[in-house]
Amino acid sequence: MFEKRFYYLIKFQYLGFRYHGWQKQPDVITVQRMIERTLAYVLEHKNFKILASGRTDAKVSVQQSYFELFLKDEDIDGDLFLDTFNANLPQDIRALSIKKVDKAFNIMDAPVEKEYLYIFAHGSKNHPFAAPFMVTIPEQLNIKAIQKAVQLFEGTHDFKSYTYKPKIGTQTIGTIKKAEVVVNDLYTASFFPTESFIFRVVGKGFKRHQVRLMMGALIDIGLKSIDQDFIRRTLDPEKYSIKLERIAPSSGLILQRVILDKDYE
Repeated sequence: MFEKRFYYLIKFQYLGFRYHGWQKQPDVITVQRMIERTLAYVLEHKNFKILASGRTDAKVSVQQSYFELFLKDEDIDGDLFLDTFNANLPQDIRALSIKKVDKAFNIMDAPVEKEYLYIFAHGSKNHPFAAPFMVTIPEQLNIKAIQKAVQLFEGTHDFKSYTYKPKIGTQTIGTIKKAEVVVNDLYTASFFPTESFIFRVVGKGFKRHQVRLMMGALIDIGLKSIDQDFIRRTLDPEKYSIKLERIAPSSGLILQRVILDKDYE
């Protein structure tokens, strides 16, 4: 019998601190596992598939991203579904909207821009409640040096040095539209330190651990263990083969937003 298929684009967000990333893995709690478990309960079957616009690592949070839900022979009421879905999701995962799309939609190709934030502080240790949202560097950092060096990431470069375990044939050339370090006035709480900072980076796509490796290099700039010339050399991997030693912890990283092709926004 002919099967009719239905496709839904779901915007969602989550706090990643207690999860081992997005992708389902054996014997650990992941965001995908919890969403699929909730879908199975709400739909009362497992005859579905989901695909995200990208993956996140353990403890990385998402302010706004998308996944696609594929269903067979089942056209759901979006508003009713959204309410029931949210009522049964864990408290640290929330669906923001649902929209029907057509077969031509490709969740992997639809994003045209992604924005990541890395929240950090430095100096004295912070309140433990801040741990899911930011990373504290124990030493004092030279923030002005960091703010100057971060601009070197902007533009089109070969980010091979910032690609975790690249394979032969991995495309490492990419374009960074914006890279800056600013005072954090976006995420605040009574238990946050008086001053914290955000590393903000915007581009079409990023390789695994790329933002954390970039943040690690900025930390080393702030500690004066490397200089701007070192950053320049990392962006010229054909001439300089450099293995970066510092990767920033994952808990300070937030996928702030995913912008889709205007036809699907």
